Amino acid sequence: MTANVTSEQLRQFIERIETLEEEKRTLMDEIRGVYSEARATGYDVKTMRAIVRLRRMDASARAEQEALLETYKAALGLAA
Repeated sequence: MTANVTSEQLRQFIERIETLEEEKRTLMDEIRGVYSEARATGYDVKTMRAIVRLRRMDASARAEQEALLETYKAALGLAA
């Protein structure tokens, strides 16, 4: 860390982080609300979270994970 960091600069960084943390909390509350609404409508939230996670992945990573899952299921006699 450099010695020329001013207290004003540090304060600005801290305030920006605090603002972003508050925005993150607000967004997380909104996301929880959407999942609650989906659950009340009859959707399975655990499955929805898995789909969101899969959609975030790029196609090759998703294909690799799905292939690995199928391999493990076959090894355990769970394949359809």
